[in-house]
Amino acid sequence: MAGIKLDTLTKSYADTQVLHHITAEIEDGEFVVIVGPSGCGKSTLLRMVAGLETVSSGDVYIGDKRVNDLEPADRDIAMVFQNYALYPHMSVRQNMAYGLKIRKLAKDEINRRVQDAADILEIGQYLDRKPRQLSGGQRQRVAMGRAIVRDPQVFLFDEPLSNLDAKLRVQMRLEIRKLQKRLGVTSIFVTHDQVEAMTLGDRLMVLNGGYVEQFGTPIELYERPASVFVAGFIGSPAMNFIPSTATNGTVSMPNGISLDTGQDVSGPVLLGVRPEHLTPDATGHFKMTIEMLEHLGGVTLLHGTLAGTDLQIVASLNGITQHIVGEELTLSAPTYNLHLFDPETEKRIGA
Repeated sequence: MAGIKLDTLTKSYADTQVLHHITAEIEDGEFVVIVGPSGCGKSTLLRMVAGLETVSSGDVYIGDKRVNDLEPADRDIAMVFQNYALYPHMSVRQNMAYGLKIRKLAKDEINRRVQDAADILEIGQYLDRKPRQLSGGQRQRVAMGRAIVRDPQVFLFDEPLSNLDAKLRVQMRLEIRKLQKRLGVTSIFVTHDQVEAMTLGDRLMVLNGGYVEQFGTPIELYERPASVFVAGFIGSPAMNFIPSTATNGTVSMPNGISLDTGQDVSGPVLLGVRPEHLTPDATGHFKMTIEMLEHLGGVTLLHGTLAGTDLQIVASLNGITQHIVGEELTLSAPTYNLHLFDPETEKRIGA
């Protein structure tokens, strides 16, 4: 097994730079998720690690070896693609064994590895079937099995669950996480789904426009987002942002209501508070007029406007509530769950 080091990586196509000085170290055995919106460069970055895209500048290390100039087959990696990339004319067994045959491993060793991977993934009964005879989840297991048999130093996953339905995605991401922990292989997983990222990753790398916005544990990104982008991307529903003015840590919202944030800051700020941190409280500082309710069973989402303004805010309350459209509701949030951002740089203010 081996760690991965990315040293000031950039990627350009003609005069367009799509990745900007990406630097990160991924520990041996760590599961890192690269997450961000479509077009942010996450798949390009993964393909640079794999050797499927050239590096414009900077270096990629797998273990202690600089691999910029190595072909993909020489990097000791295994990749699982979005479309599974299975050979339709081959059986499951043949698909899983193909890469090992190319490497000229002994037949007995190939059979052992294929059977071991099939046992781990519980697909032994499908070994003689063709891909067209399998469900999407079964094909995904075959694609993972083909990666496992190679016994690589690194697993690379390029949005492998995006073709599955919602229920199967939940099941498969849990299976991938358990499998990675069991095998202990350093892994990079690309997704645009922040729930998937939070579930899977030891650490998350959030990309935005080719830049790393933040690289940290899921809890770090949720509790202390480094920017407005991270704060709005991580967490569902997204964080509420209220343009405000601070004076020695006291923040005045547009409707004139003030609250103490516990931070020594003055000037224009963006006040952030997550919907799930707002709770009904007659003495609270956040007053909203309810315009719509979403009853989701375990939670109810209240959509409305901040009193005295046209700013849209959302509150997430546990269970089924008795609140109604048109009601004026007062809510509060703990001081430690309030976030301040610089409205110009959109970076976090304070710790």
